[in-house]
Amino acid sequence: MKGKMKAQVFYEPEVMRLEEIDIPQIADDEVLVKVKYCGICGSDISYYYGHSPLGTADGKGPLVLGHEFSGQVVEVGKIPADKGLFKPGDRVICNPVQQCNACDMCAEGKFNLCAHGVVPGVSVNGAFAEYCVMKYTHLYHMPEGMTYKQASIVEPLACAAYGMKKLDVQLGDFVTVFGPGPIGNMMVAMAKARGASKVALVGTRDYPLGIGKECGADYIINIRDKNSPNYTNDIVGKISELTGGKMSERVIVPTSNMEALQKALDVAAGGATIVYFGLPGEGDMIQVPALRSIQSDINIRFAWLAPLVWPTAIKAVAAGIIDTDKIFTHEFSLEDAEKGIIFMKTGQGDKLKGVIAVDSSE
Repeated sequence: MKGKMKAQVFYEPEVMRLEEIDIPQIADDEVLVKVKYCGICGSDISYYYGHSPLGTADGKGPLVLGHEFSGQVVEVGKIPADKGLFKPGDRVICNPVQQCNACDMCAEGKFNLCAHGVVPGVSVNGAFAEYCVMKYTHLYHMPEGMTYKQASIVEPLACAAYGMKKLDVQLGDFVTVFGPGPIGNMMVAMAKARGASKVALVGTRDYPLGIGKECGADYIINIRDKNSPNYTNDIVGKISELTGGKMSERVIVPTSNMEALQKALDVAAGGATIVYFGLPGEGDMIQVPALRSIQSDINIRFAWLAPLVWPTAIKAVAAGIIDTDKIFTHEFSLEDAEKGIIFMKTGQGDKLKGVIAVDSSE
């Protein structure tokens, strides 16, 4: 497909411009997707402000950001076309972490650890644009009835689903979630769906905590705002109170806050599982009380990206387990994508998750 398209091109920290660039051309194993919706990820914000390097060879732009997206197939490469897998008009969800499928990590199903893949919006041009190229192996057909906007939440939800898989919630477990962001609130819903008896959501602002309550949290706990009716200055004592002294069988930390990462160890029950999910700084360290953790038989796990859980995430949205209307709070046009990134970082008022409507037609 020849022609020009609109795209937001990121050049350097706090410099991103709406431009007309060439529509990308596809290879035999690729599909051209007309982008419909693309979520604003925390990593997009980090790239924009220069807090993290891109995945390009030199870590710099120019690059089209955006990797949480859905869209419509407009052109199909020879391989998927011959196999009858995709055709123009198909509604698709895009898995941006496109592993090589040839290295040892891929052979073991550890796709999140592949060092040879490409990621639209991180290492190659992404979906803050009218069109984006995808490997056909990383596209999923959208279920009937799912909207493009709903479908754009699947990528972060898949990451959350992998974290919950590692958490391994058992029927009746008391679960503590540190961090009421989009990921944390979706984890609340998944924990309840997995059979948790009670879920405590811990954060610093009542607005996202309130959304967590709507997502299924039994208890919301504010550890910063002394004027909040949900405030406590003793999270360990509070969890002890809520569990009758037993503490939390499952603890997950979808935040980079170091206090939360540390407190997870303090609220864990004997035999508990803790999953660290958020991304702290490169030099940040968690101090594990070795003897107590050993004698308490604590399981400490880490979760990175979303290998082998995409069908689970898609089904969770299709089944209504994740109510995306509660997660998305702000919508921006492609023309206002930069304003959207800035607002989600610095804007005043209540907010949780922003999304770019590149083409809002269904």
